[in-house]
Amino acid sequence: MQSELSVGQVAERSGVSVSTLHFYEAKGLIRSWRSDGNQRRYGRDVLRRVAIIKVAQRTGLSLSAIRDALATLPPDRVASTDDWRRLSESWRDELDARIARLTRLRDGLDGCIGCGCLSLKLCPLRNADDHLAQQGPGAAMLER
Repeated sequence: MQSELSVGQVAERSGVSVSTLHFYEAKGLIRSWRSDGNQRRYGRDVLRRVAIIKVAQRTGLSLSAIRDALATLPPDRVASTDDWRRLSESWRDELDARIARLTRLRDGLDGCIGCGCLSLKLCPLRNADDHLAQQGPGAAMLER
C-alpha cells in the first residue's frame, strides 16, 4: 500500500476538492511536504483528518476549534478510536449549547411571519429606536 498520496489522490479518496485541501493546509488543519519533483505529498493519516474535519464542520464547529482539536493529535499517524472519543467529548458542551440556541430560535420562529410580525413586543428581530445598539452589533435578542 502506498505510504504517501498526491493531492489529487487525497481529493478523490476524501471527497473534497483540491482547493479545499489547499485551504485546510493554509489554515493549519492538515500538512503536506514536497517531493523531489516539488509536488505536494500527504501521509495516509490525512484521510482520517479530513474525515474528522468534515464531521466537525457539519456540526457547526469553527475551523479554529477544529484546528485546536487536531493539534492535540500525534502527528503523522491515523487518529485512533480513543483519539476520536476524546475529540468528540471535548466538543460536547459546545454542541449542546448550540443545539439549545437553535431549539430556542426554532421555537421562537413559530409565531413569526417574516416580520409582518404577530407581536412587535416579543419579536426577537425588532429593535425599536435602536435601544440595543449599546450591546454591540448583531441581533442581540436572538442570542438570549
